[in-house]
Amino acid sequence: MRINKIIISFIAAMFLTNFALATEITGAGSSFVAPLMTKWSETYKAKTGDSLNYQSIGSGAGINQIKAKTVDFGATDNPMKGEDLDSLGMVQFPDVVGGIVQIFNIPGFKAGELVLDGVTSAMIFSGEITKWSDAKIAALNPGKKLPDQTITVVTRSDGSGTTAIFTDYLSAVSSSWKEKVGSGGTVNWPAASNTGGKGNDGVAANVTRIAGAIGYVEYAYAKSNNIAYFDMINHDKKKVAPTLETFSAAAALAKWESVPGMGIKLVNLPGEKSWPITGASFIVMYKEPADKAKSNAALKFFKYGLEQGQKQAAELSYVALPKNVVDYIAKNVWSKIKQ
Repeated sequence: MRINKIIISFIAAMFLTNFALATEITGAGSSFVAPLMTKWSETYKAKTGDSLNYQSIGSGAGINQIKAKTVDFGATDNPMKGEDLDSLGMVQFPDVVGGIVQIFNIPGFKAGELVLDGVTSAMIFSGEITKWSDAKIAALNPGKKLPDQTITVVTRSDGSGTTAIFTDYLSAVSSSWKEKVGSGGTVNWPAASNTGGKGNDGVAANVTRIAGAIGYVEYAYAKSNNIAYFDMINHDKKKVAPTLETFSAAAALAKWESVPGMGIKLVNLPGEKSWPITGASFIVMYKEPADKAKSNAALKFFKYGLEQGQKQAAELSYVALPKNVVDYIAKNVWSKIKQ
């Protein structure tokens, strides 16, 4: 009996010691990558005991938080420029690739039953096209009876990497959009019917609430919430659907080493199967972190995600980085962070 009590006491002590040593990693930013952060966090905590407190507050706010050193890492879909990283003593690396879709609420139509091209999308978000029955939309959807309904444009109200990717795309396909509006984490949306939403979830909520609405979100939000989305005409004039295959086709063309901070753009790339509104999410950290132990814990978390989290990424229709890119990050980026 005494031996059993000793064993039980030993096991309890070991449990409490492990619990006490568990680390809470903090991060903030991109809502684009939030579904995957949640999934990786669940599996990583079960494996190691370390937890992740991730705030899905938008890329702009996430960068502000890491600049203020209130979190262990920031996450952004609008990559920082190399010179800015250098001046702040930071490093940046991609963690995953995904796709942006234009979602809609048009009674009688489901996901993939309608298609848009880039120029028409730019005209809708600029307010030049105001009705779903417009001839330009009808020409892309022959045989579909579109309603004579006013279009409500739903955009992000916060600084957003998703907005940066989407407006990069519109600028790439429309010279008028590029000249009049441009691209970035925040822009002056010209559509008179514009309604704002905070985060991908805020845009998704407003689109599902407003009949006749259109918005843009990371694909995982549309998929998990069963929100209708458009197929697209891509760079090669081919109709494509948002799938792991079409995101992967665009990601395969990525030349990560060609830009300081690995901050490349993946919109409107050639290829018959390429999804035209593809983008990456990036992690930003300090080379000399205020809390080296927590910074090291964050690096272990991302090492796990990038090396062992491919299955979870694929389940949410994100494209995991290939091994050679992960090896490059470990050798050329993570090595710069002081432990």
